[in-house]
Amino acid sequence: MTNPIYLALDLPRLDAAIALAQKVRGHVGGLKLGLEFFCAHGHHGVHEVAKIGLPIFLDLKLHDIPNTVAAAMQSIHVLEPAIVTVHASGGRAMMEDAKAAAGENCKVVAVTVLTSLDDADLLRTGVPGGAHDQCLRLADLAQEAGLDGIVCSGQEVGAIHARWKKGFFVVPGLRPEEGRSADQKRTVTPRAARDAGASVLVIGRPISRAEDPVMAARAIEGTL
Repeated sequence: MTNPIYLALDLPRLDAAIALAQKVRGHVGGLKLGLEFFCAHGHHGVHEVAKIGLPIFLDLKLHDIPNTVAAAMQSIHVLEPAIVTVHASGGRAMMEDAKAAAGENCKVVAVTVLTSLDDADLLRTGVPGGAHDQCLRLADLAQEAGLDGIVCSGQEVGAIHARWKKGFFVVPGLRPEEGRSADQKRTVTPRAARDAGASVLVIGRPISRAEDPVMAARAIEGTL
């Protein structure tokens, strides 16, 4: 992968999302379409964005019984995504079925712990030991299930990469130096995540909400 940056196109208007992607396409390696985008624009929106010519990452975070997740994976074959997410907390059988149902050229990666959660948040949901330990547990489970990789914060990717050498690691919640973290709690810089072993760097607001998105994307690309 020549450029690991995937721009998060979670915008409410399809025309605005396409316009932004066209502006920065020379400085990103792919486009991430999340739940907000998919619920608003569906298959049509994905097809329109795909015309830009960059790989599509469908960040749907599928989480249900194995049969339902497998059926959902089959329903998006026509969109030919490069990457699709499921929740590792759905369990090994669900992840196995998701991978079996995925398209031949689609990487299935499991979300471990959302970057908006910290140790206190996890404890309130009944998960002891903190985000780091939970990420490692779920990464091990995803590897056992035969997935291609996982989604984790930049704070955990180094430790997971050390025990899963051939894994594919998606890191969201990234912020450039001096960038605002907003609702993200476990952030690192794009350069730090890349150095720790990240395969894909998901970046949204630091580019999409910049006064000059092209300059912002170029600046982040220049640090890698």
